[in-house]
Amino acid sequence: MNNFNTAVISLGGSIIAPDKVDTAFLKELDRNLRAYLKKDKSRKLILVCGGGSPARAYQQALRDIVDDAPSEEQDWLGIRATHLNAQLVKAMFSDLCTDNIITDPTGHINFKGQVLVAAGWKPGFSTDNDAVILAERFQSRTIINLSNIAKVYTDDPKTNPEAKPLDSISWEEFKAMVGSTWIPGKNTPFDPVASKRAAKLGMQVICSDGRNIANTMAILNKEKFEGTVIG
Repeated sequence: MNNFNTAVISLGGSIIAPDKVDTAFLKELDRNLRAYLKKDKSRKLILVCGGGSPARAYQQALRDIVDDAPSEEQDWLGIRATHLNAQLVKAMFSDLCTDNIITDPTGHINFKGQVLVAAGWKPGFSTDNDAVILAERFQSRTIINLSNIAKVYTDDPKTNPEAKPLDSISWEEFKAMVGSTWIPGKNTPFDPVASKRAAKLGMQVICSDGRNIANTMAILNKEKFEGTVIG
């Protein structure tokens, strides 16, 4: 599909369900994204949903029950949590989203509506990687990565008070920071597997605080925004 008006948003589980489902946030997001789509009927949105609190809770439960809980089983629990979040978002946009939730970004996709909602696919990476695959497939050069952090930092600001926020960073520098190994439930601005793929494709990823919906709309409308551009 040669559609240059398709925006890909990696919608972090940390903002969909930080501890429980944030219905106030989702209502406001729904209102704003609908207004954006209504302005131009050729616009399309791909929303790739993360797992958030349910994923972490079930992964931790498995680790509490089973010593050396298999990484693949932890991944599957996280993936199922993304399906739950994505089904909610798909239902929210049911009039604009004619496809079922996408759980295999390489499979058959109609994408006849204005919204496509995707979730986790298989173990070995997060939904960030699914977002990169879908962006490549629908020829979008930029992924908007929304989480609960406003910018990428030079280090973890929770453990290093000297960590500084970045306006931009190259893929080489970013990959050096996050490493190359995927760990289920690990909290990185953009997952290592997805980063490697996005870098190879020459994509750009914008990391910003998804709770600031006005800022998200500024990114979509190509206006001045707060965040970190990777790539």
